[in-house]
Amino acid sequence: MNIYKRMEIVCRSIPYGKVASYGQIAFLCGAPRNARQVGYALRTDKLGKNIPAHRIVNSKGQLSGAWHFGSSDLQKELLESEGLELYRDENYWCTDIKKYIWHPDEAEMAEIKKKFEEIEKELI
Repeated sequence: MNIYKRMEIVCRSIPYGKVASYGQIAFLCGAPRNARQVGYALRTDKLGKNIPAHRIVNSKGQLSGAWHFGSSDLQKELLESEGLELYRDENYWCTDIKKYIWHPDEAEMAEIKKKFEEIEKELI
């Protein structure tokens, strides 16, 4: 299966009020060392339209996707509208990654795997 299709499925699965890191998305896609590829895919629109990209932060909880939004303030506003608390460090808006990180439960993981399998069947 195309890794970008897997990334799209995982990114669309991030629930309201939660965040995921680039590395976490790569891991859930079966490509644990490809965090930069997730950033590339988002930056170049390889994942399609309407991806909740505002829910994707770096491993420190920093809102590092300003290039996608035009400014980090829009990403900040979108996350705040979902109830996340944000603070400013020296360079970035940040969120408490430990508090808001998405931990997919068994049902969520089963749904992701089911979607992976459906896409794989379409490719055969």
